Amino acid sequence: MITEALLGLIFVPLLAACALVLLPRRAAFVPVALTLILLPALLALLTLGVSQAGIVAYEMAAVSAPLGIRLIADPLAIVLLWTATLVAVLAGVHAFEGFPPGSETGRRFWPLWLVLMGAINAALLSADLFNLYITLELLTVAAIALIAIEGQPDALRAAMRYLLLAVTGSLVYLFGVGLVYANHGMLDLHQLAEIAGGDASTRTALALMSVGLLVKAGIFPLHVWLPGAHGNAPGPVSAMLSAVVVKVAIYALYRIWLWTGANIEWQAAGTLLGLLGAGAILFGSLLALFQSRLKMVIAYSTVAQLGYLMLVFPLASVQAYRGVIYQVLAHGLAKAALFLAAANIMHCLGTDHLRRMSRIDADMPLQLFIFGLAGISIMALPPSGGFLAKWMLLSAAWQQQAWGWMALILAGSLLAAAYIYRVLALIFFRAKTEPARPLQDQPGRAASLSALMLAILAIAVGFLSSPILELIDSGLPPAIAPGAP
Repeated sequence: MITEALLGLIFVPLLAACALVLLPRRAAFVPVALTLILLPALLALLTLGVSQAGIVAYEMAAVSAPLGIRLIADPLAIVLLWTATLVAVLAGVHAFEGFPPGSETGRRFWPLWLVLMGAINAALLSADLFNLYITLELLTVAAIALIAIEGQPDALRAAMRYLLLAVTGSLVYLFGVGLVYANHGMLDLHQLAEIAGGDASTRTALALMSVGLLVKAGIFPLHVWLPGAHGNAPGPVSAMLSAVVVKVAIYALYRIWLWTGANIEWQAAGTLLGLLGAGAILFGSLLALFQSRLKMVIAYSTVAQLGYLMLVFPLASVQAYRGVIYQVLAHGLAKAALFLAAANIMHCLGTDHLRRMSRIDADMPLQLFIFGLAGISIMALPPSGGFLAKWMLLSAAWQQQAWGWMALILAGSLLAAAYIYRVLALIFFRAKTEPARPLQDQPGRAASLSALMLAILAIAVGFLSSPILELIDSGLPPAIAPGAP
């Protein structure tokens, strides 16, 4: 049953997408609803299997690696799968309002959404460098199509920029994969860790794959596609892009350095990756502080928050690893809530320009509450999950007396507070002398509740840390596990 659950996470959404193309409109709701219900159940079963066995593996067609393709679920994959599933299900509930499954727009949206879910799950379970490439390409194509689905000019331009840069990143990554295969004759992530050395060819391959993944993840200074794509996509799509899609590439980066490259000296590369993260934190936060649109504030905040995920490389400790994985979870939930709340506000006002929101504290108090609640985690205030993640990163830097990294984490949190409070100040404290802007409509109950649930979860993971940290600790990467060289 455990391996069936693993396969179901990939094939249930993909088969549901195929069913949507074949079924009549009146039956379109059925495969969508079944998928959103089944995925958490399948993931719960897989989580139980991983907690008992430590790892769950499946060999496609019963052919062993390196010739066969393996799917592997371990604690790191489980944490990211839960992040992806929670966001995909709740953002999917939100999407029922804007893209009803039986409507014309819904017939285009939902197959792409389900393909995106299946591709994300497949990428997180892949144990093969080439299979990882295939799944990354599938989720990228689905994400680009979803960005442009409404046909807005800004969204089309953003999707085209994303497409061009993603293809470039894919080619660079594929060159690295080719070098690995030419040098070692295999692509299995775990078997490569036993034979990969520090030769020039392997280091070049790791560098090429890293650059390709950094482009796909939107890490500074390769982030140029990210703000426009996240800021102009439909609300549920922005939530998935920011909370999950970019982190799949970072997950792959962790795999190739902390697992496959565990026996390679990579301190210099780790420092460089950490400096890129520092640039992302400072640059993204400063740009978020000066945006005039709410969704662009949130998009540049994503650029900044992704920078923290790079700090595991220079700090390279168990505490730093715990902090970045917790940041993946906490940021994903909070950022998805922010984007869905922004989508609800845009639905009511017809705009997300901050200067036109001075009355929403009275007109849309729930949406403002959701924004503030999710903002608590982004600002790393206790007792949120974001606070716990940043606290673990701070303690990792303190243990190593890495004062520069400590100052960076504190500065990033202060800047996050500045751009979140700026939004709230423009809403609460701006003189309400301008005429009231009529509301176009009120968001549906499902749209509001889904955003609220994500914001509550972003706070709740700060209280539920013990089982999550136990899960993370049960699958530490070889590069930083106690006793690692």
